[in-house]
Amino acid sequence: MNQWIFMLIFLAIVTTLLLLDLGVFHKDDHVVTFKEASRWTCVWVLLAVAFGLFILFAGELIHGVHTQEDLIAINELHGHELKFDWGQGLEYNIKLYREAMAMEYLTGYLVEESLSIDNIFVMIMIFMSFGVEKKYYHRVLFYGILGAIILRFTFIFVAGALIQRFHWILFVFGVVLIYTGIKMFVNRNQKESIDVANHPVVKFLSKRNMSTSEFHGHDFFVKKDSRWLLTPLFVVLLIIEFSDIIFAFDSIPAIFSITQDQYIVFFSNIFAILGLRSLFFMLESVMGKFAYLKIGLSVLLTFIGVKMLLPLAGIHISTMVSMLVIIGILALSVLLSLLFPPKCPVEE
Repeated sequence: MNQWIFMLIFLAIVTTLLLLDLGVFHKDDHVVTFKEASRWTCVWVLLAVAFGLFILFAGELIHGVHTQEDLIAINELHGHELKFDWGQGLEYNIKLYREAMAMEYLTGYLVEESLSIDNIFVMIMIFMSFGVEKKYYHRVLFYGILGAIILRFTFIFVAGALIQRFHWILFVFGVVLIYTGIKMFVNRNQKESIDVANHPVVKFLSKRNMSTSEFHGHDFFVKKDSRWLLTPLFVVLLIIEFSDIIFAFDSIPAIFSITQDQYIVFFSNIFAILGLRSLFFMLESVMGKFAYLKIGLSVLLTFIGVKMLLPLAGIHISTMVSMLVIIGILALSVLLSLLFPPKCPVEE
């Protein structure tokens, strides 16, 4: 199977899932409860794990690997660095390839899902700053996901092509991630806020009379005096999309530290994004309980950045070790948050 055909099938399945989500399960605007969000989070995580199992047992279908030549070419192209034993036969070596891809996918998914928590902080702040009713949160996040998929697809495959041509870009990514991790640690206690009136997007639209200051239910557009105007709900959607672009500049390089296979990076990103909405609603009411989570995320970004620079010194950290370190950092930050809660609530 051609890899682009596989990609089209994958996108068709994702589109179907999204249409079912909005058109069947969430067709009416309502406040998503913690219980409902928890169920949906489990559904999206199980789907992500199921795709990981597909890679483990049939991953060669993604790139159409059927021969020894295919396997060698893909291994070199995507930097898997697998050591094949051709005396064991083709099927044995394809199994090694599947296992490596599955580990890269699951580690990438874990990294993306973890870093998306920081994006949730930002989204909560955006919704609260604009005074959006909670029953409209899901609608905005749904369309935000559609935009994010298109943006991520473009970013990932452009970045992947550049990395294959200019491998040193990975080291640039490493420096950027270390800087971001240190900056996140230094600013961990700062209260973030949005000045709605002076936000660049709001000012740009207001000066051109392209938007209205009044909400109109769940509508993104309203017709006034024979003109279509953007409602504040659509402005919120635009700002969330913009924040996702900024977020992608951290999260996508982080996954490229795990694998240089654009398809695996894209698949892990998409499943993390699909689960982002339910994770948002599940964590919305309990964010203040994880006081040390930002510290954990800053350490995580710094670790990944260092990992990307270590090959300059001839040191390589395996995907398995990376996954264990990532799980350890996140588990420790959550455990410390629960065992040693701050005396004063942490404001986000």
